[in-house]
Amino acid sequence: MGDLFDLRGKVAVITGSTKGIGKAMAERMAEHGAKVVISSRKADVCDEVAAAINAKGGEAIAVPCNISDQSQLEVLVNKTVAAWGGIDILVCNAAANPYYGPMADVPEAAYDKTMENNIKRNLWLCNMVLPGMAERGGGSVIIVSSIGGLKGSDNLGIYCISKAADMQLVRNLAVEWGDRGIRANAIAPGLVKTDFARALYEDPERSKRAAAAHALLRLGEPDDIAGIGVYLAAPAGRWTTGQTFVIDGGSTITSRY
Repeated sequence: MGDLFDLRGKVAVITGSTKGIGKAMAERMAEHGAKVVISSRKADVCDEVAAAINAKGGEAIAVPCNISDQSQLEVLVNKTVAAWGGIDILVCNAAANPYYGPMADVPEAAYDKTMENNIKRNLWLCNMVLPGMAERGGGSVIIVSSIGGLKGSDNLGIYCISKAADMQLVRNLAVEWGDRGIRANAIAPGLVKTDFARALYEDPERSKRAAAAHALLRLGEPDDIAGIGVYLAAPAGRWTTGQTFVIDGGSTITSRY
């Protein structure tokens, strides 16, 4: 392993890390030497994922957390610091999308939940973590956004607005914390085979049409996103901040449909 991607001695907290993109990032960061905190709402699943990482020679602990609960966010941070002394890498991956349909019909409760979980909780968690991260000499914040934040949508407009806000959030964090050695970046995945898109990719015909709209002619896998996460967390990304990285198999640059 080259020094550019060496995460030994670093502590990484990853929300929503029991499946999909979050899990892939946790596994890959652990392979590169990071101590990872597995976190999602269900304690038993967190334990399973952490145990699997430990069984492969990595280091992981499980700290269940529902990001919509402020007190649980505080527990996540406090338990991590108690176990490993601090946090060097924060990945805000957990998100919500309770509504599918035009913005004109969105219920207020669904709008509020989307904005609360996808924007506010990311900021609140950063505000809890970053002062301690700065005391450790700096670190990396990664927010998982979406290409939806770059495009209009007829049925995911509210979700897309929240993801566009995440891109601006990292720009602000990069400016406010850069003088203390903290970098902040966003990842904007395209259509990845996660639970969020299950209805699409499990239908062979719809999956074929969706794949044809990508330059690489396939949908993404969670592990396709893990590499950019390692880069942003590692010394390789030490001069990268305030940016949004589109990882989408070429769907936003092709006219195929």
